Amino acid sequence: MHAPTHDNVIHLTGILDVRSVGDVRQTLNHLIDTSQGDVIVDLEAVDAVDATGLGLLVATHRRTQLLGRQLVLWHPLPSVVRILAVTRLHRILHVERTPLPMTA
Repeated sequence: MHAPTHDNVIHLTGILDVRSVGDVRQTLNHLIDTSQGDVIVDLEAVDAVDATGLGLLVATHRRTQLLGRQLVLWHPLPSVVRILAVTRLHRILHVERTPLPMTA
């Protein structure tokens, strides 16, 4: 198994909602069209995701799956993790959580 190249990473900030989802969709589609391998969405700086944002993530997940690839959500904040859990999308979407700091 090899580590993903950082060409396939999209870094999002702020709120993924009805206002920002159009630009993000365009960026994701461009990334899928011009790259190979997994598509990584870095959610570390995303404060909230609304229903439109969740819909985009699910649609992107389906599109990457059809291509034999995977959408990976990197390091979502606890608030976003809660939204994914409440909507049960954490069972569908591949989420990589930030590792918890080791305590001695």
